[in-house]
Amino acid sequence: MEIFTFMPTIVLVFLSLLQIVFSAYDSIRPSQYFGDGETLVSKGGSFEFGFFTPGNSSRHYVGIWYKNIPVQTVVWVANRCNPINGSSGLLTLNSTGNLVLLDHNKSVVWSTSSSKQAKKPIVQLLDSGNLVLRAEEDGNLETNYLWQSFDYPSDTLLPNMKFGWDLKTAYLLKGTTKFARTGPWNGLRFSGTPEVKPNPLYGFDFVYTEDEVYYTYSLKNKSVISIMMVNRTTSLRRRLIWVEADQSWRTYASSPRDNCDKYNVCGANANCVINDNPICQCLKGFKPKSQDKWNSMDWSDGCVRSSPLNCLEKDRDGFIQFSGLKVPDTTHSWINKSMNLKECRAKCLSDCACMAYINSDISGQGSGCAIWFGDLIAFRTFPTGGQNLFIRMPHSELGKTNNKIRAAIPVAVIGDKRAGQHAILNSRLA
Repeated sequence: MEIFTFMPTIVLVFLSLLQIVFSAYDSIRPSQYFGDGETLVSKGGSFEFGFFTPGNSSRHYVGIWYKNIPVQTVVWVANRCNPINGSSGLLTLNSTGNLVLLDHNKSVVWSTSSSKQAKKPIVQLLDSGNLVLRAEEDGNLETNYLWQSFDYPSDTLLPNMKFGWDLKTAYLLKGTTKFARTGPWNGLRFSGTPEVKPNPLYGFDFVYTEDEVYYTYSLKNKSVISIMMVNRTTSLRRRLIWVEADQSWRTYASSPRDNCDKYNVCGANANCVINDNPICQCLKGFKPKSQDKWNSMDWSDGCVRSSPLNCLEKDRDGFIQFSGLKVPDTTHSWINKSMNLKECRAKCLSDCACMAYINSDISGQGSGCAIWFGDLIAFRTFPTGGQNLFIRMPHSELGKTNNKIRAAIPVAVIGDKRAGQHAILNSRLA
């Protein structure tokens, strides 16, 4: 009898050990069921993947979080929009080789939904925090991934994650809501962040090719833990650093920094100057479209030209240089990477619809041409830094201002017919 009473204890110990061993794995294979309380841990022990329930909620989610940070920091959620209520679910690889999340009724709640199939699929959690689906026989290269969580970011941008647009598939990596914009890439940084300079913490880059457009960053010191987060309610973007001594996250930088960073707060052809009162000013050569609204600090109608342009007299038009700006929204812009600034000016002058121009890259001596059409919106003046923009003026306005056409300081913007790309990047990155 003693043997039989001892057996349940042995079974329980065995099952507990089995769960501990399974939790040390970094991958899921076919025929395995993965349930509540079980987790994958990346090979280096940096990240953990599994079921979690936030706070006192009864909703169950599947996500990825930092393994060794005591404050649970979830960096990716699979079923954010479709949580499992009341009871937990199961994860498994189905007959098509996709990872599926099933509820207690065995109904599919979420799936990787890859159209590509592998004979021996495997889901693996990498030490970068990326959950990938690939064929087991393939090497762990990005080109071999059938699906990866880095392509479906939640509210957190991890180091080495690409944030942008895949031009081959027109795949949108993040939403298009225009709440705020960092300004387009100018060859060195985003034009709306002149304070962002080379630093010992992280490096950053903007890649623009025929196949893809994306922003990415990497940590220079591997012992530092840093992430970028976007608040889904306020659209506040923060770069956070984990401080081991305090056992807490500390804000390193945030955006929008003030009202002038909000999208198009001053309306068309109006400049936002945070240190002035009121903060919105019509550009020189422009006046409020509605003086009554402007006087009541309602700037939504923006500004219009004091003297309209005349296409028949376009050869008499000139340009006024405005300095220290975050350049306007690039939705209605055009770029040519081979033109110099003189050619860019001539190109703009030859088109009646062209309103402004600059170099498209400020790195080195400056290069390329970017021009804007129609109203100029969503720009501001910085106390320090910023770029120079040449804005078209009719001949009658050129003598009314003290602004002189000076030797151009190289300035920049990204913009072309794929304007939607810039709306994504401008509205989300810090």
